[in-house]
Amino acid sequence: MKRVVITGIGIYSCIGKNLDEVKDSLYKGKSGIGIDPQRKEMGFRSGLTGILEKPDLKASLTRRQRIGLADQGEYAYVSTVEAMKQAGMDEDFLASGDVGIIFGNDSSAKPCIEAVDTLRLKNDTALIGSGSIFQSMNSTVTMNLSTIFKLKGINLTVSAACASGSHSIGLAYMMIKSGLQERIICGGAQEVNYQSMGSFDGLGTFSVKESEPHKASKPFDKNRDGLIPSGGAATVIIESLESAQARGAKIYGEILGYGFSSNGDHISHPNVDGPTKSLEMSLKQANLKPSDIEYINAHATSTVAGDLNEGQAILNVFGDKQPLLSSTKSMTGHEMWMAGASEVVYSLLMMHNSFIAPNINLKDPEDELKSLNFAFDTINKDFNIFLSNSFGFGGTNSSLIIKKFD
Repeated sequence: MKRVVITGIGIYSCIGKNLDEVKDSLYKGKSGIGIDPQRKEMGFRSGLTGILEKPDLKASLTRRQRIGLADQGEYAYVSTVEAMKQAGMDEDFLASGDVGIIFGNDSSAKPCIEAVDTLRLKNDTALIGSGSIFQSMNSTVTMNLSTIFKLKGINLTVSAACASGSHSIGLAYMMIKSGLQERIICGGAQEVNYQSMGSFDGLGTFSVKESEPHKASKPFDKNRDGLIPSGGAATVIIESLESAQARGAKIYGEILGYGFSSNGDHISHPNVDGPTKSLEMSLKQANLKPSDIEYINAHATSTVAGDLNEGQAILNVFGDKQPLLSSTKSMTGHEMWMAGASEVVYSLLMMHNSFIAPNINLKDPEDELKSLNFAFDTINKDFNIFLSNSFGFGGTNSSLIIKKFD
């Protein structure tokens, strides 16, 4: 079995459009949450969302390339270009090698809705546009990026709800570990538009603490009232250790373990057993003890049931050896399909800059979770091993363990 390492990372997030901006926001505990007035005009209960600008790609891509990209594909292009620079891979290298792509994405609502709106208005399918089909498929990110970068390896989209980005890294890890591929571009992407969020809002899932948007996302706090939707894209380039060393690439970390499970229970209400199994599997695969983990980036989205069940699973597995713990969703909101990848990027930035980001807005933890080792404020600390949790609708769970390379 091959060792699997990370050689490139990139990010396009509501807390920063690149790695430097994001690192600064994480250290300062800076929120990227704001209000979208259009949502309130359309009858949303909550106008809270991660605030993200649309990138200008006219100088980077041809019109033909651009018209096939949905919003999340644009974000993913930007994060992938940054990751390629970090990994020392240019477009000629990608086109000449056997490089694959696996991205997490579980919706492309906006282009689907816009196509139907056009059809109803014009009664002519020809007016929908030639790019619509490539924007509206769930595989929009991988089909576009594999074409733009002329990739020749695995080409696959993972649709696994809010664990999509994490599972993309886990599956790529397994492929490289088993020798099926040498290099894979993986990550997660999430559209940030009202079209994709109406049904969530209708379920009463979102926080309505609109008076102070930056204080509304409160994972683990007794006074939380729901999650805040967000998005963007994160890219993590992974390859075999032999491949990285042969290229003389900088290595950001080594993937040691990938745990996964299904709750086998309610479609939207989480339980404790599923996350517990995922955590235990990741530790077993990594051949580590719970006490070896120094930091956990929690899935914790700021919902009552989700935070409680994850917290209880962590208490079950780690006992009296609780690692430092925070949820970066307190700053970013819930980046959904992207979150499993972005939170690996966030944790790598922390690890390489010797700090642990705070769980902002956490003032009064749930009584059942007071034994967790929360990072209430930024902690300056060297650490070498972290674990990242991601869970999603349908009871899908993923846990990744990553170590600083030495």
